[in-house]
Amino acid sequence: MAHEHKLEIFRGTLKFKSNVQKIWGVLIFLSIVTAVEVALGITKPRVLTHNFFLGMKLLNWIFIILTLVKAYYIAWDFMHLRDEKTALRRSIVWTPIFLVCYLIFILLFEADYIYNVYKDGFMAWNF
Repeated sequence: MAHEHKLEIFRGTLKFKSNVQKIWGVLIFLSIVTAVEVALGITKPRVLTHNFFLGMKLLNWIFIILTLVKAYYIAWDFMHLRDEKTALRRSIVWTPIFLVCYLIFILLFEADYIYNVYKDGFMAWNF
């Protein structure tokens, strides 16, 4: 391999980190986050399913946040964003995060409106 090791600065000292170590680190981190998501999805703790924040269950917020963390870390490591300038990193990362937050906002308000129309309005649940 042409790039078997990478020079990194760690606490003021230069250090070589092999690509194998980086790949294992990424695998372990993503596996832990995924395991937390799966465990929460299976157990569905009552405190997270019966408490709401901005019209959505806390469990759903945790899933959204953990998914964004995984997406950010994948972009950070596999798209080599850690080596880019700060402005480029921010423009690549913050744009999708803003758009996902906007999408969640729109979906929550539209879903709440439709739910209230069917619940309180003259439309019947015909499903």
